[in-house]
Amino acid sequence: MTTRSTGWPRVRPEVVAEVVAGLSARLQKRLDGAAAKLAERPVTSSGDEWRVEVDEETVLVLRAPGGVLTDPSGVHCGCLLAPACVHRAAAVTLCPLADATDEPGPSGPSGPTGPAEPASLSEPAVPTEQVADDDALTPAEQAAARHLHRAASAVLAAGVSGAGAVAQAELLRAAHGARAAGLYRPAAVAVTVATRIRAARSGAPEHRLADLVADLRELLTLTRRLTADPATGPATAAGSATGPARGPVAELRGTARQAYGDAGALRLHGLFAEPVLTATHAGVLSWAVDAEGRLSTVAEVLPYADPDAAAAQAVGAGNRAVRLGDTSLSHREFTRAGLAVQGATRSASGRLGAGAAVRAVRATGAAWTAAPVAGLWAEPVAAQVERALAAQAVPYETRPAGSDLLFLDVTLLGPTTDGPTEHAPAKTPGGAPRLLARCGEDGPVVALRAAHDHPGLAHRVNLALLAAAPGLRLRVIGRLERAARPELRLLAIGTAASEASTDTPTDTPTRTPTLALPADRAGRVNLGLERLQAADVPATPGLPAPPLDPSAHPLDPPAHLLGRRIEQTVTSGRSALPPGTSTTAADAARLREAGLTTAADLLDALRTAATDHRRDVFGRVVPDDHSAFTTAWLAAAHYTEALATALCQAAWTPPEAHA
Repeated sequence: MTTRSTGWPRVRPEVVAEVVAGLSARLQKRLDGAAAKLAERPVTSSGDEWRVEVDEETVLVLRAPGGVLTDPSGVHCGCLLAPACVHRAAAVTLCPLADATDEPGPSGPSGPTGPAEPASLSEPAVPTEQVADDDALTPAEQAAARHLHRAASAVLAAGVSGAGAVAQAELLRAAHGARAAGLYRPAAVAVTVATRIRAARSGAPEHRLADLVADLRELLTLTRRLTADPATGPATAAGSATGPARGPVAELRGTARQAYGDAGALRLHGLFAEPVLTATHAGVLSWAVDAEGRLSTVAEVLPYADPDAAAAQAVGAGNRAVRLGDTSLSHREFTRAGLAVQGATRSASGRLGAGAAVRAVRATGAAWTAAPVAGLWAEPVAAQVERALAAQAVPYETRPAGSDLLFLDVTLLGPTTDGPTEHAPAKTPGGAPRLLARCGEDGPVVALRAAHDHPGLAHRVNLALLAAAPGLRLRVIGRLERAARPELRLLAIGTAASEASTDTPTDTPTRTPTLALPADRAGRVNLGLERLQAADVPATPGLPAPPLDPSAHPLDPPAHLLGRRIEQTVTSGRSALPPGTSTTAADAARLREAGLTTAADLLDALRTAATDHRRDVFGRVVPDDHSAFTTAWLAAAHYTEALATALCQAAWTPPEAHA
C-alpha cells in the first residue's frame, strides 16, 4: 500500500557524507538550491521505500529498512548523471539524521532520554567496552580529533548562514571518523551540531540559538582538549578560559553506549513526567524517587516522520505502558503511583534499564508532602541552585538524574507589571506573560516560564491559567534557567505542603488557596502532558505583582553585550564582525565602563581575529584554518559561560548577602 508521506526516512550521518563527497565541485555548489527545490516535491512511502518525482522523467527512490537509510546504495535516481547526481545528495541532505543507536529493523520503543538526544533503553546490565584510562591518544584518535576540530572551526567561521549541505557533510564525515576511532562523545556532539544547523537553516520551531551555541562550544572544546599538548595545554587569549588543558582522556572519549549496573530491588515512587520533543524524536520521560531519595528516569521516545505530529506523539506517549517488567502502568499513572522492582538495572545517570530479568509490579505511590518524596523540597534553595548550576557543566549522558531540577514551595504573584527591558522582557519568546512567584515566605521572586513553547504541548496554556491566580500556593518542580534574574521553567505543580496558615493575628487559622484537583490527580499536574481546568484553580484574593526591581540585585552588568556577539558569530560567521564596526567598539567601551575589562578585551580579540585575513599579491583573501578565530571565540564563549553562572547564582542570593 502506497501512502502520501509528510516526511523523509532517517539517514545515518556517514551516508550523507559519502553521497555528498561523490559530487563534483560544480554540483556541490548547486546542492543547496537543489535541496530547496526537492523539499517542495511530494513524498510517497510504501513499506520501507520512499519515492519522489523530481520531474516528469526522473524518479528518486530511497530504500530504508526500518525507516533508516544505512547505505548509499539505498538511494537510486533515474537521471542520466546518477549515481553522481545532485538529486541523490539533495535527498540525503533533507533526511533527518539518525542517532548512533538507530538500527535497521522494526521500529520499537526507544530508551531513556531527557531533553537531549535519545539513547537505547534495552542496554544490558554489563559494562560497555572499556578504553585505556590514560592521557595517551592513539595516532588514529589524534588524526580524527584534528579532522573534527578543523571541520567544526570551518562551520563556526561560516556561520549558520554559510554552513550549507557541503559544510555539514564534511562535519558529518569528520564525526564518522571520530566515532570509528573511538571518540564517541565528540562524534555524538558533532552530529547534534549538524542537526541543529539544519533546524536553524530551515526555520524549524525547535531551533534555539542558545542550544546551538552551547553544542558548538562543547564540540570545539572537546576537540581542542584532545589535540592539545598534554604538558602545556592550549594557549588562549584568556589564559584558562577554555578550561583545563586536557582532562581525563577517557572522559573526553566517552563511551558508545550507557553502562547499566545491578541496582537490586527498588521501591519506586512516581514523581512527574515531561514530554520530550527533539529535532527527530518525540515521547515522554518519567521521573521516580526510590526509598533513599535518589531520582531515576524511564522513557518512551520514538523517531517521528511528520514534524507536525511530533507534539501529539509526545503527549500520546504518556498513555503508553512503562517498559519495566510486565507492568501495564502508563507513564501518566506511574507519576501518581509506584512500582516494586526486582532485578533492576540503572546507569550512573539514573536511567533505568528494561532487561529481560527485570520484574516490576504496581505499588502505592507517595504524596509530594510525604517521605521519601518530601525530602526533595527540604534542601535549601541556595544549595539547589548551586547543584543545578554545577550539573549544567556536566555532559548530559553522565549527569546524575535530577541534578538540574529545582524543588520549590512558591506563592504566585501574577504576571509582571513592569515594561520590557533588554534584560527582562515582559513576555517570553513564546508570547506568554512572565509569571512571578515568591519562594517560601521571604525568598527571592522567581519568573516562572513554560518549559517548552511548542503550541501542541500544554505548558503555555497552563501557565496562562496560573497567571490569573495570584496568591495561589504551589509546590513546583522546574528546570533552572540560567539568567541574570531568578527564572525557572515549570515542569510540574502540586498542592502546597500545608493548606493552613496561622500567620494572621486571629485565633482561627486561614486557609491559603491552593490547587483543587480531582482525586485521581493525586495532588499534582504534569504541565506538559495535562491541562488544568478553571475549576482546578480556585479564586484567590489577588496579590499585586511587583515589578522587577533593578536595585534588588546590583550585580547586573551588561554581560549580554559579549554574549550577543558570540551568538551573532554562530549565526553569520566571521562576517558578523566586519572591520571598523563602530557598534562593536561601543560595546567594548560599555563593558569597560561596567568594570568588565576582561570581557572587553575578549571582544576586541574576537573582532581582531575575525578580520585578520591574509591576502595574496593581488589582494585576494587567502583561506586559513580559522585557528586564531576559533581560539578567540572559545575564550569569549567560556568567559561568558562562567560569568553567566556567577550572575545566576548571585541572583538567587538574598540582597543582604551582597552587602
